[in-house]
Amino acid sequence: MSHPFSEYPLTEPFLPSAFVWRPGLLIAGVDEVGRGPLVGAVVTAAVILDPSKPIAGLADSKVLSEKRRQLLAPLIRENALAWSLGRAEAEEIDQLNIFHATMLAMRRAVAGLAIEAQAVLVDGNKVPDFGCPAQAVVKGDRRIPAISAASIIAKVARDEEMRLLHQRHPDYGFDRHKGYPTAEHMAALQRLGPLPEHRRSYAPVARCLGLV
Repeated sequence: MSHPFSEYPLTEPFLPSAFVWRPGLLIAGVDEVGRGPLVGAVVTAAVILDPSKPIAGLADSKVLSEKRRQLLAPLIRENALAWSLGRAEAEEIDQLNIFHATMLAMRRAVAGLAIEAQAVLVDGNKVPDFGCPAQAVVKGDRRIPAISAASIIAKVARDEEMRLLHQRHPDYGFDRHKGYPTAEHMAALQRLGPLPEHRRSYAPVARCLGLV
């Protein structure tokens, strides 16, 4: 048997335990962006890489510059066998909580793939039911190329949503803090109040609304 993942080498050794790896297995890498922000959707991505079209420089989106992410995202979309975005809106986050909303968004991303995944690797320590073998990989976004790719296109997609939200509401500074609870964002919340896109179940927003 070939060395696991020899057709798309890993940055660190990894042997899945939830399924048996074999050459040509269609593995989707999945990651999320946006659990911590106070506003907008949590965005997920699923990517099945093409071993015949390697993409240099894949890494955890958090360690890449914005410019580098912007360069890599179209390469991933053009060269992957399949990719898909999933999301759960602020209203769903408020209804379900962020954990369950993230699991829902991950399922949506995998379901949206043009090619059905035979197995799924997810960054973190929890996996939803995808209807196929799946395994969580701690720090997978820096260990598994397909998860790195998913983290990049999810991050680029959500950042673009924050730039569009900034165009509609420039006084909040979404183009800079991307919805995270920075001092600038907190000051804008206090001064201007929450927008419909804000997550009401998050404590800083709930306090502004007098809900806690």
